[in-house]
Amino acid sequence: MPQIPKEILQLATAFTGSAGFAVLFHTRRQHILPAALGGLFSWGVYLFFEHRGLHYFAACLIAAAFAASWSELMARLAKTPATVFFISAIIPLIPGSALYNTMSSLVAGRIERAWEYGVRTALYMTAIATGVSLVNALIVMYQSRGRLFGRE
Repeated sequence: MPQIPKEILQLATAFTGSAGFAVLFHTRRQHILPAALGGLFSWGVYLFFEHRGLHYFAACLIAAAFAASWSELMARLAKTPATVFFISAIIPLIPGSALYNTMSSLVAGRIERAWEYGVRTALYMTAIATGVSLVNALIVMYQSRGRLFGRE
């Protein structure tokens, strides 16, 4: 029986997990596929840059910026709030294993190991927040540029 490459399995899991969160958050049926594709693509972007040797912080930042951009694009196409797509698109980037390992190490009394995992978790979350904030700032700047020059 042929072995499925782990990247394909990860992408499939990102898609189904994102779709599951879309359903959990009562996303309209017509928005579930774009929301799930956002999760698949954001995880794909992360894997692409991580496999090219980028530090996980930079890969996560770029993937989060992609997720925010995807969400904004889909929101404009569907005429619905970007949050509908963003929540599902960002889910694969949430550092669940790093957070779990942080807490597990703390409970086991391995403070040094907990610190390592804790720093990793904080960096992931900072990368996500920074990527999303950059995209949001660029959109606000672009929208306000029209108001500054009388092109509303």
